[in-house]
Amino acid sequence: MDKHLVRPTTKDPENASGHPWAPTPTSGIPKHRAMNWYRDPLLLIGLTLVLGLDQLTKWLITSHLILGQSFPVDGFFRFTYIQNSGSAFGLFQGHGTVLTIISLVAMALIIILHSSTPIKSIALSGSLGLILGGTAGNLIDRFRLGSVVDFIDVGPWPIFNVADSSIVVGMVILMWYFSTGRGTTEESSIPSSEHMVEADGENIKIAGKEPRP
Repeated sequence: MDKHLVRPTTKDPENASGHPWAPTPTSGIPKHRAMNWYRDPLLLIGLTLVLGLDQLTKWLITSHLILGQSFPVDGFFRFTYIQNSGSAFGLFQGHGTVLTIISLVAMALIIILHSSTPIKSIALSGSLGLILGGTAGNLIDRFRLGSVVDFIDVGPWPIFNVADSSIVVGMVILMWYFSTGRGTTEESSIPSSEHMVEADGENIKIAGKEPRP
């Protein structure tokens, strides 16, 4: 059979209705489309685990220690029950209302970031789940108590909680993810409608690529 060129047509040859058909451009389309955050199982698992562990540990501390009490009394690592009216690690004390608003905005930005990023991975979904769960855990405390329960007391470091740790770990993973280029949108390898398909018998040549033997 002689070689011939098959060019894009304006009608679908298999369309019996005869309606005009325009090829859909495929160049630049991401391989993975964005999904809603509540449909991302990795994000939901991270959020649920962090939020559950954070609230459980805070309940245990408030149930067994009085405000200001430490267990053990001395040592490099202790559990010390305090109520923090500031942000993570005791910063910005006395700005609870402002920090509550910031937390709500941060959660909204996390959801927007997740929905607007077409490429999903364990690192991205996991890090956003950690940040979202930690932010939600401290936000529950602010609504319920007017302050945040902190209890992890390590040496000279400011007392913190599970939610604070989750936010920090999630931010580190997120910065690593984007700084290494893993958040860059990949383009589809499907040729665009402008490419010609050259066929000769059983061999097909697309966009200048050599046919398979």
